[in-house]
Amino acid sequence: MNQAWTIARRELASMFRLPVGWVVIALFLLLTGSVFAVALVPGAPASLRDFFGVSAWLLMPVAPAISMRLLAEERRTGSDEPLLTAPVSDTVVVLGKYLGAWLFMACMLAPTLLFPAVLWAVADPKPDPGPVLAGYASLLLQGSLYLAIGAAVSAMTSSQTLAYLATLFPILGLLLLGAVAPDTLPAWARAAGAALSVQARAADFARGIIDTAHIAYFLVGCAWFLGLAHTALGSRRWR
Repeated sequence: MNQAWTIARRELASMFRLPVGWVVIALFLLLTGSVFAVALVPGAPASLRDFFGVSAWLLMPVAPAISMRLLAEERRTGSDEPLLTAPVSDTVVVLGKYLGAWLFMACMLAPTLLFPAVLWAVADPKPDPGPVLAGYASLLLQGSLYLAIGAAVSAMTSSQTLAYLATLFPILGLLLLGAVAPDTLPAWARAAGAALSVQARAADFARGIIDTAHIAYFLVGCAWFLGLAHTALGSRRWR
């Protein structure tokens, strides 16, 4: 675990040393700030439901930008060779890289805590803290899944651009399933499409509904994609 934490700290520090890290944070805060400003309606109940309801879409363009360089950049520059020949397992490498990206995402989300603080300061009656806590749990779970997808893709390529696009489109597919499943998919596939939908689960969290089935969906998805990243990294080590 100490080795994974060392890799995570190194990855987190590298995110803040590169301009792309600050661009990603600025982009996300611009998107979330715009949504928060639009969602504020004078006289309406104080709520962040609209903000959390579209949070899955707000994370879509920025999560691949965080994960695209996790393993792809080291493979491109050849700096992965010392990492792969070091006395650490593939599991430690994948977990360390993923944890570093997850911590960066958490740092990116931290400034948005200002939004509920503003509502709490100016609204009367005060907003219900339950849906706010559920909404942030949703953001962390969705972001965790997106980063796991990105880690798997990044382990398979040496191109950051390809890693970004190959992560973006699966995330887009998961988001669109909730919208297209009831109308366009054949009857036999609708249930599967609805079960894989991220947007429907995000909507439940935004209403303050914390369903263990939703939590299990995100955790199992993270484990599956991290296992895929582990397999891809292991194949590179053997080659």
